[in-house]
Amino acid sequence: MTDTTKTLTTRTLSGALYALATILGILAFLYPFWLPTLARSNNFGQAHTGDAPLLMTLLVGLCFAVLLLEVQGQGMGAKMLALLGILVAMNSVLRFAEVAIPGPGGFSPIFLLVVLAGYVYGTRFGFLLGALTILVSGLITGGVGPWMPYQMFVAGWTGMAAPLCRPLVRLFHGDGAWTEVIVLAVYGAVWGLIYGMVMNIWFWPFIDASSAGDTWAPGMTIAETVRSYLVFYAVTSLLWDMMRAAGNFVLILAFGEPVLRVLRRFHDRFTYTYTPAATGAVTHVDGIVSPVKAATSAVIG
Repeated sequence: MTDTTKTLTTRTLSGALYALATILGILAFLYPFWLPTLARSNNFGQAHTGDAPLLMTLLVGLCFAVLLLEVQGQGMGAKMLALLGILVAMNSVLRFAEVAIPGPGGFSPIFLLVVLAGYVYGTRFGFLLGALTILVSGLITGGVGPWMPYQMFVAGWTGMAAPLCRPLVRLFHGDGAWTEVIVLAVYGAVWGLIYGMVMNIWFWPFIDASSAGDTWAPGMTIAETVRSYLVFYAVTSLLWDMMRAAGNFVLILAFGEPVLRVLRRFHDRFTYTYTPAATGAVTHVDGIVSPVKAATSAVIG
């Protein structure tokens, strides 16, 4: 097997694992709606207590399997893996500071790096940064519970979807300009709301009707389910999540430009490849063609 074939095979397996993790997350959120009965509780934290440990084990196992495949397939070299670890550590410290000094509502500073790194480094890096940030910071801050794997999924999807901003940025010719930062700030605000809206689904089907008016019951149609959930979300969580959306927007608007500049600098350094070339040949560095000055040799003797 040639190196090219091996790399392609490894990347294909890695992509399949990302797809499997995404499908697993979607099923984890939605499967309660397919059950004929559910154990109701007034304590929201008791939802998924039976299956959350298994889900956490599967998700963490998939993350580590992806990391191994990325390194072997050169999709994410050792330097990029080290950078991922540094960013996860930085985000974990930010979340620790958030727990020590709580911000307003659902505000959290961790989404700044998740969005910007996912945008610069791609979907795979963004998913791992979001998911592992929740895992490591949860262990540091004591925020471990049946909700953690669901937080990991949604934070990972936040970083995974960030590259979708690239076509919009190119449409407005905003590469390296303020337009790029504004697009990312709007994206961060939108996902600040999506994060809370999706996260509520992890416990909403299990809520006892006596503790909340708009709950789900087996037999409800899709339209009834959506309508009931939107009312529940608007009443209980919208204002809380608007604080997260506003915080994401302000943080990215304030720090987006310098952070993007630093992330791109590391990207350029880590993706630089040098290939010795003959006289008059050219080398390619990140798609930039530059002439190579011929080396001269002296013969002594």
